Amino acid sequence: MRGAPTILHLDMDAFYASAEQAAKPSLRGKPVIVGGLGPRGVVATASYEARVFGVHSAMAMAQARRLCPNAAFLIPRFALYRKVSDAVMTLLHTLSPLVEPLSLDEAFVDLEAGGTEPTVEAARAVAERLRADIRAATGLTGSVGLAGSKMLAKIGSEQAKPDGLVVIEPGTERELLGPMSVRTLPGVGPATAETLRRAGIHTVAETREAGEAELVRLLGRAHGGSLFLMAEGRDERPVVAERDAKSISVEDTFDVDLTDRTRVQLEIARLADRCVRRLREAGRSGRTVVIKVRRYDFSTLTRSETLRGPTDDPAVVREAAARLIDGVETTAGVRLLGVGVSGLADFTQEDLFAQAAEAAEAVQAAQAAHEALGDAGRPPGPERPEPVREGAGEASEDAEKPRRWLPGSDVRHTEYGAGWVQGSGVGRVTVRFEEPWSPPGRVRTFPVDDPALQPADPLPLLRPDAEAEADAGAEAEADADAEAEEAGGPDGPTPGAGGPEPGRGPGQPVTSRP
Repeated sequence: MRGAPTILHLDMDAFYASAEQAAKPSLRGKPVIVGGLGPRGVVATASYEARVFGVHSAMAMAQARRLCPNAAFLIPRFALYRKVSDAVMTLLHTLSPLVEPLSLDEAFVDLEAGGTEPTVEAARAVAERLRADIRAATGLTGSVGLAGSKMLAKIGSEQAKPDGLVVIEPGTERELLGPMSVRTLPGVGPATAETLRRAGIHTVAETREAGEAELVRLLGRAHGGSLFLMAEGRDERPVVAERDAKSISVEDTFDVDLTDRTRVQLEIARLADRCVRRLREAGRSGRTVVIKVRRYDFSTLTRSETLRGPTDDPAVVREAAARLIDGVETTAGVRLLGVGVSGLADFTQEDLFAQAAEAAEAVQAAQAAHEALGDAGRPPGPERPEPVREGAGEASEDAEKPRRWLPGSDVRHTEYGAGWVQGSGVGRVTVRFEEPWSPPGRVRTFPVDDPALQPADPLPLLRPDAEAEADAGAEAEADADAEAEEAGGPDGPTPGAGGPEPGRGPGQPVTSRP
């Protein structure tokens, strides 16, 4: 562990919910909950206004509705979140070449690798400037922890929330960690915590006092040894700039258990296509196809098939996934399905594409069955935050299907402009028309098939520069005119004439001062 606090951990504050509040003026200062909205949906992020009611990430959405029924419940909009995340990560890369993203809203930075002087004062100055730059670039806030190790920097950012900065100075680590729960330490999950609890160990100080030998006896050499070092405040993990993904996968949880065999097969084919799209977006290919099935009783199984070489061909992945699901009994009910690809590479093996021709007939049959069943591809609510990100905001792949207006999604009306869906039902959709930089807008209701209402892309959280500059120029010109009037001039009032009196309304005469 380094002596100086040169490891920075940034964690954006209630990221998804804060972005929604910034985008929707009518929701600022009000409880907002983002996640899967179906009966089996899960909270991805809750605003601080919702957290006071006990709502938190990974909570079942049904429970969140009971705790905070008056909150705004919205689908995630990952196109917006990724744009904001890109802007934040760009700022982090100006500080150091060693930036380790953990998610869209969280990252470690090695400041020393970027040339920051290894002193408390220099690190604090960089962190304060970063927080100001993030607010200026995105309109959102982030909390920062500074310490000599990744573990302590993350603990610092948690203590700094919301919108704060905590510096853990060298020599204070043991005193800081001592009273904290053992769950604070990385790698201590529910099972490890229960093992330690049975041994009478609840806090970090008690973990340290137990000694390395006792921890090794309880948890094994590798886990026990590393846990003892962390309880001592020692964490030697470096900031890693590039993390090589081991697999790419997607999954969906269904509001109602699937029992129809054809529907299961169609969902697997749809998930395989989504997985390949993600694979291609990442510029990767994979050799092993994996399916995941969670049954009605929550029992979960996986099946995998290794191909002759890596591929990114959708027909090949669909065919392999179809073979795997054929060997799984699903008629009793399936609540979750997933498809993944592992054994990633940066190239494809051309001879695998020959398998696509063999699968063409099966694909055509599946497409025909899909048309016969109608809309079998509705994006279901997710069971945990990660699947939410992949399925919740997907648009319908068939333009002829009835449009589904999900709460929080962006729309544009030919007469009223940009807005977002507040809710829909019984053939009607309610839209609030406002922009991130406007006052709270009006609410209007339309038929769900109103041709004047169309889905739209998210607006930026801050007004585009061109518009902002134009408005600033207009304001400056208006100020200059007002000053000219006060001072008098060719078009201004005659000397001795007064300006508007306090409280004078538009169109009322100007009274002269004595």
